Order: sequence, then structure tokens, then C-alpha cells
Amino acid sequence: MTGKADAFYIVLISVHGLIRGHDLELGRDADTGGQTKYVVDLARALGQQETVERVDLITRQINDDQVSRDYDQPSEVLNDNARIIRIPAGPEGYIPKEELWDCLDIFADNLLQWLSQQPRMPDVLHGHYADAGYVGMRLSHLTGIPLVFTGHSLGRDKRTQLLAMGLHGDLLEQRYHISRRINAEEDVLATADLVITSTHNEISEQYELYDYYHPERMVVIAPGTDLEQFHPAGGAPSKVGFSQALKPFLTEPEKPIILALSRPDERKNIVSLVKAYGESTELQALANLVIIAGNRDDIREMNEGAQAVLTEILLLADCYDLYGKLALPKHHKQEDVPDIYRLAALSKGVFINPALTEPFGLTLLEAAACGAPLVATENGGPVDIIGNCNNGLLVDPLDTQAIADALLSILTNPGQWQTFSEHGLRNVRRFYSWQAHAQRYLDKLQPLLKLHQPVIKSTPVRNALRYQNRAIFTDIDQSLLGNAEGLQQFVHTLRSQRKNVFFGIATGRRLDSALAILKKNGVPTPDVLITSLGTEIYYAPHIKTDTAWARHIDYHWNPKAIRRVMADIPGMTLQPSSEQSRFKISYHYDTHLAPSPEDINALLRQEDQAVNANQAFGQFFDIVPARASKGLALRYFARQWNIPLERILVAGGSGADEDMMHGNTLAVVVANRHREELSQLYEAERIYFAQQPHALGIIEAIEHYDFFKDDMGAI
Repeated sequence: MTGKADAFYIVLISVHGLIRGHDLELGRDADTGGQTKYVVDLARALGQQETVERVDLITRQINDDQVSRDYDQPSEVLNDNARIIRIPAGPEGYIPKEELWDCLDIFADNLLQWLSQQPRMPDVLHGHYADAGYVGMRLSHLTGIPLVFTGHSLGRDKRTQLLAMGLHGDLLEQRYHISRRINAEEDVLATADLVITSTHNEISEQYELYDYYHPERMVVIAPGTDLEQFHPAGGAPSKVGFSQALKPFLTEPEKPIILALSRPDERKNIVSLVKAYGESTELQALANLVIIAGNRDDIREMNEGAQAVLTEILLLADCYDLYGKLALPKHHKQEDVPDIYRLAALSKGVFINPALTEPFGLTLLEAAACGAPLVATENGGPVDIIGNCNNGLLVDPLDTQAIADALLSILTNPGQWQTFSEHGLRNVRRFYSWQAHAQRYLDKLQPLLKLHQPVIKSTPVRNALRYQNRAIFTDIDQSLLGNAEGLQQFVHTLRSQRKNVFFGIATGRRLDSALAILKKNGVPTPDVLITSLGTEIYYAPHIKTDTAWARHIDYHWNPKAIRRVMADIPGMTLQPSSEQSRFKISYHYDTHLAPSPEDINALLRQEDQAVNANQAFGQFFDIVPARASKGLALRYFARQWNIPLERILVAGGSGADEDMMHGNTLAVVVANRHREELSQLYEAERIYFAQQPHALGIIEAIEHYDFFKDDMGAI
């Protein structure tokens, strides 16, 4: 890699949707919309800055006959300093973002492996949306690289809006996995060094809903728009190419156009727009309604949400007898979009975004840059856009009469229409250029460079370790011990493979307790001990502590403040000092008196404590630093000793072990009485549920994975 020594290497992460540098399939589905365009344009704009050495936009690699082969290419050049990198993540096929959650740890493991092969690590990680924020958080915890987060759309706000529409909470969980998303957003906000938003409204109305709310870490940097692509056109509307696509629908195509352009998604609230139009005979007399709602061949083959929206539009068109007044084209190309906006402007029409909430509103900028006045939802980004540009009206998206009144006020007042059009053309150029966005973005990144303290690679403690090319890690109490015969077999297996395999322990016990119980049961001293829930790492034969790991996890750790917060919570009693350590605070948890673990986590976040807190076995509650866990410590070890995660077998039997098992490790859940804590992992890749308990289950997994075969890394 070449470039200036102080130049940025920026990694943008955007996991879902279809991302490529040309012919973006915007509106194809709920996952390929404004965010897709935003991250590609951002990567290009940053790559053109003198102080940027390199920008990699990381997304998911997709191998699916139903989509273009472009999305299967490992890399794609955007400009001299920017490119798209595609990383495998779980199933090869194209799946909705709601089904990606179980794949994100695999994606994070694969991305870290790819980054480790680059000439140097990035200066900044920037996650876009909750899923990429989670991936960025995992990598930041492991590497110490500063994390930037942009939510685009936030789960708490989305849940509120969908509940207001009448969707039941159970359906939200089934369709959107909304609780999982919100929990990820909470954790990401507790980790992020900087949150970039598009509007002030996002900060005050959406991020404020979260427990870890720090407006001083948030900055508004409005996205830009491509003014070379989006600009006004002269001449008659009939001269615009896309006008021909509307003729089959409209009896009087020369009338002004009320234009809506979005995905067919409940949150975009197109149905309320059709109701507003259908209930207003005056609107119908003045203008045609044109809805560009993605592309479709057969509504019956679309996803459930899109089917419901489009079917409702057609039913309303019939109910209000909108034939000849409503156009709902089945297809359009991305290159048609500027002409669609220009067509609305040339007809003296209006562009409307009636979404329940709109994180930003890129379509509003595009329409304004083409000369169309705006009507938009009062929830989200349009507040800032129309506030800056003074080119339209804000409405309550659930009030159909307000929508109709706003449209009528513009369409019936030529002077107002002209003023809004001129203001939009002038102020979009003034406030929303990509050059200005990129420069402000880089100014805000500059202080983060001081935060990056790379993890120092440990010095090998004995030469023999370099011959070992795989590892077995197991918990003690719920996995290794409990069956004397199985333990003897496991120890015999280990000794027969000592030249090839690391033997590691990952336990919640302290070092002295772990060593004592292993010795008592005749277990040989492990090569590596991860103790106190991943907060300490030791290496044999002299039980040398990894001080680099200790320094790494000490980041933002404040045990005094944590104990002060926890002191007022009922049902929580500190465990004896023998169970405490420098980076672990452990409590007895009374299920009859104590709040739920989720409520305790929320309280800690509200008190500005970014930690990793978990309940175990129904009676214990442990708090460790945010950068510490069994899984994170295991991955740190793997990087230090250059052992692929695919060559590490992890054994566990309780919820405390779950963190180790996600991602690229080979995992086994042994059979024991706490196994139900891991029942949610049944569908996960690379996790084997053994029939045998304790050490017998580990032996069963060794045979299942054929763990000691020479080419087992290809599993």
C-alpha cells in the first residue's frame, strides 16, 4: 500500500442488500434502497479526497442465480482509491437482512481474516445499519480500531411506528427480529466513538430513545446528491422519455403529477397517500397520482410485505375508482429516475414522501435538484431538508386530510409552486454536495486516530507451540468435568495428539481455582487458560499472563462506578472475594427479587457503563469489560498464534459459552442439565449438539468433525 503516512485508510461496512458500483437496483426489495446508494456514493466521495489513502466498502458476497453475478465478485473498483470488497457470510444465496443475524459472526470472522492479510489495518471502521454496526463492534472490540456508526433506520423508532399502524408485537418479532436488532443497536451505541447522523431530528427524536444516549458523540453530516445526474430539464413533459410508460394508465396525462417513489413497504406509507388522493375529488381533478414502487413481474411472487402494500393500493384504486388517474408502472430502470423527477417538475407537480418515518430522505434531495416542490413526513430527516431548503411542506403521515391539504396548497398556488421550486434548486446545491460531506466527515474522523491503540502481538513462550496447528478449548464445569470415564478418554486423546493441538481452557473461574480443580481431576496443565470469563489469558508452562490483553480490555472499564450502580438493585448480592477479579464483578442473582437481566443492562447503559453483563445458570450475574468475553479472548489467541478459527474446536454446555460458538469455530454443545441455555443455537452453522455428556460429548465431536485429519481446515 502506498500513500501519505498520515492519510486515512477507511473501512465502510454495509452487509445487506445488493451493492455494486453501477446500475444500482434501488427499490428491488426492502434491502436495496437509499442506504445502498448512500454507502456507494460515500465511498466514491471519500476516495477522491487528498487525505484518504484507501476506502474499502465491505459487503456480503452473494452467489445466487436469481441475482446478477456482479454480487459474487470478490472486489470491484469504484475509483483510484475506493473499491467494494465482498466477504462470504453464511449461505451463499441472497437472503433478507432479517435472516442475516445468525450469519454476522461468520461475516465478522471472515472480515477480520481478510483485514489481517492487508498491508495494514484500517484507521477507522464505519458500520452502516444495525447489522453492520454489530460486525464493526466485534472487530473494534478485538482490534481496538475506533468505531463509527450510522443507523440509517433505528429499531426502536421502527417498532413504535409499526405498532401505531396496528401490527402486533409478535408479528414484529417474527418478521423483523426487532428485539435482537434493538439489543444490537444498544450495544453498538455503547461502543461507538462517533455516531454520524443525517439530521438533528435523528438525534433528538430517535437516538434519544436508547439507553446509551450520548449526543456529544453524535454529529450531523447531511449526505450529498449527484447534481450532475439530478438537474432540471426544459421542454414539455411529453418530451421526457418515461412519459411513454405512464400513458397506458392516464386518461389526461398532461395534468400535473403527484409523484411518490419508494419501495412497496408498510413504513413508506404509500397506502395513506392513495387514501388521501382517493378521498379528495379536488385533488383528482387537479392532478394525476404516479407511484413508482420498485419493479415487479408478478405481485404474487413478491415478499409478504410488498404483496400486502401493492394489493392494498390496487384495492383502493378500485374502491375510489381511480382508473385513468393513478399510474403504477411495473418496471423502471435506475437511469430512468432523474427523468421521473423531471417529469413531475415539468408538469408543475409535486414530489411526496409520506413515510411513517424517514431517517434522511435522499429522494427528496433528488426531486428538489430536478425542480419539484416537496411534501414530506414530519418524522425524521425531511424536517432538516425542508428547513434548510424551504421548498415544501411537512405533514403528519397518518393524517390523510393533512396530506391532501398540503398537496392542494401547492398545486393551486402557482406562485408558491414557483418559489418552492427555485428554493429547492438553489439550496440543494448549497447544503447537500458530496464534496462538502466528505470534507466534514474527514474533519470529524481526525480526533479518532488518537484513540487507536493496536493490540501488541505477544512473544511466544516456548518454541514447541509453533508446531501446533489446531486447538481444543473447553469450559470446565459444564463441559469437561462430570464423567470420570469420559475424562480419562479425553485426556488419553489429548496426549496422543500433543504435538498437533493446543489444549485450552475457557472458564468463568479464576486462575487459582481453575488450576486446582484441573489438578484434582488429573487433567494435564493446558497450554492456554482463558479465565474469569475471558478477562485473563495465561500461557504454559510458567503460567505467564498476557499483559497486552489486560491493557486492551481495560478500555473504559470503571469497576467503582459499576459497583455503585449495582448497589441499589434488589436481589443482587456480591459473591465472595474469591470469585472477584480485576476485570470481573460477580453477583448472586435472586430471581424472585432482581430485575430482569435486560433491565439491569439497560440501567448500566443509562449510567454510561459500557460493559459485557450476563446471567448464568439462573443464579449468577457477571460483569466484565465490553472488550472481554470468552469468544473475544479466544479470537485474540487465534490471531496471536495464527491458528485459523476453522481449526479450533470449542466445547460448551451453558449460556456463558455461547459467545465462543458463533462464527467460524467448530463448536459442540455437550449434553448436560444446562444445555437448554444454548437451545437457540440448533440452527446455527458449525455447532454440533452431542448426545453424550461432558468429556464424552467432546470426544463425540472430535469424531463428528474428524478433527485430527490433515485437511480438516476445509470443513
